[in-house]
Amino acid sequence: MSVIRGRVWKYGDDVNTDVIFAGKYTYTINDPAEMAKHALEDLDPRFVKEVKPNDIIVAGKNWGCGSSREQAATCLKENGLGAIIAKSFARIHYRNCLNTALPVLTCPEAVDVIQDKEMVELDLAAGEIRCGAGTFRFPPLPETVMGIFEAGGLIAYTRKKLAAR
Repeated sequence: MSVIRGRVWKYGDDVNTDVIFAGKYTYTINDPAEMAKHALEDLDPRFVKEVKPNDIIVAGKNWGCGSSREQAATCLKENGLGAIIAKSFARIHYRNCLNTALPVLTCPEAVDVIQDKEMVELDLAAGEIRCGAGTFRFPPLPETVMGIFEAGGLIAYTRKKLAAR
């Protein structure tokens, strides 16, 4: 999973968790597959109909602000999203994405030039984003974070670590 290649879905600043996964579903939907059907429904109704495995969200500042609901990360991951590149992330949403094995990268320079619907390639191990405008670098992800992604999430990673003891 070190290299992710996908089509871009580009969004702006301050996309909050209520827009990613509406609060009205928080206590009525528990199944991740059902959560996926409601991802970004108020912001971009095309998303759940057209998203393909490994597609990439490119967003402005403060992606995932608002409440701490983890369903906002789960619904995107369950749709097959490959990663999110943003100018910045809300802290708790950032962690929720890592916990669900959804790569989140901060690279404002890339966000400024990547175009909606273009194909982008991320090399997580090398710390590179490759797009039509060139190659952009980000700090390579720590071994522990890569381990969480490879295990399929924090719970699976923790179980694997505990079993190895």
